[in-house]
Amino acid sequence: MLALFILIFILLVFVPQWWVSYVMKRYGQTIEQLPGTGGELAQHLIERFKLSVTVEMTELGDHYDPQTKTVRLSPSNFKGKSLTAIAVAAHEVGHAVQDFRQEKLLYTRGQMVKTSQRFEKIGVGIIFIAPIISALTHSPHLGLIVGIIGLLSIGSTVAVHLISLPLEFDASFNKALPLLEEGNYVTKVDLIFVRKVLLAAALTYVT
Repeated sequence: MLALFILIFILLVFVPQWWVSYVMKRYGQTIEQLPGTGGELAQHLIERFKLSVTVEMTELGDHYDPQTKTVRLSPSNFKGKSLTAIAVAAHEVGHAVQDFRQEKLLYTRGQMVKTSQRFEKIGVGIIFIAPIISALTHSPHLGLIVGIIGLLSIGSTVAVHLISLPLEFDASFNKALPLLEEGNYVTKVDLIFVRKVLLAAALTYVT
């Protein structure tokens, strides 16, 4: 049973990670026929919808920062002319649209991220002192209980991941995809592949 649990855990964690990396790389090849880079598309969409948002390049990964109202793209997506660059840029602008419309789920996730980070730090501390408490009290059960509490504290990040899924899927398929379809930024054939990238972008946060 333990081996089966470990196998299921590995499949759930590493297979999605591998798939996301594969898709991003597979469609990250340069396509000169595209009208612009990911950064240029993001800027165009922001201006088109009159969002008070800036676009910048970062080494910290693609994301939208609601605190500074900034769409941040990795160098390959900011400068790149690929389906991955276009899809990821549109996805992050999708988050900016969510923020502009003051959609509650985005705010809720932001608050939960802050809370889970605090709990995670506490959890790590509890796990660290659990063996010490067990040794001092000569009660292995107490140490086990403290350890479980620590693991549950770290597990609060799971709740953030669960609430992130609908938010990420909304950014990809209710925001980004219609923008790309209506604007004719890519061909109908390429839209098939863009859907895969948008799915990968939606799963990036939870893998």
